[in-house]
Amino acid sequence: MGSPHLTLASASPRRRDLLARLGLSPDSVAPADIDETPKKGERPRDYALRMGREKALAVDAPGFVLAGDTVVAAGRRILPKTEDEAEARACLELLSGRRHDVFSSVVLRGPDGSLRERLNDNIVRFKQLSREEIASYLASGEWRGKAGGYAIQGPAEGLIEWLRGSHSGVMGLPLFETRALLRSAGFAIA
Repeated sequence: MGSPHLTLASASPRRRDLLARLGLSPDSVAPADIDETPKKGERPRDYALRMGREKALAVDAPGFVLAGDTVVAAGRRILPKTEDEAEARACLELLSGRRHDVFSSVVLRGPDGSLRERLNDNIVRFKQLSREEIASYLASGEWRGKAGGYAIQGPAEGLIEWLRGSHSGVMGLPLFETRALLRSAGFAIA
């Protein structure tokens, strides 16, 4: 028996690659178009879960819809998905030499509209970054559109002193939690 129909509510090639590590390829990809503005006073973990839920609900697709969101937070401050170099520099300077949280939600919407969700919580610590290291990373362009201004799967990984949690969760799709949700819904995953 094959797996049910699965739509990935994300245009991220990174999430497709991570899903492939579980032996799955979505039947369709339909990025959710939602307002991603945090609510006033919203905690980072609550924001990550809300974004995952809203993305799962926003996609009009048959079968199951898999959605998620990754939030980088310094304390209660939700860092942006950086759009320009100045914003990325500000994030890297803030994260330099300190630990921060990365919350990744994963939400599975069933054919009946029910939601199953998990939250992956990670702590990441950057080394104390020199001006040259920040400039070099900014020159890579890898920071574009990335929460907190970095992507752990690229050159930024060499700047991370330690990580407590899930590497795949920091990348954008926590595989342990995703596997559990998909298996509980009847997907054929070893």
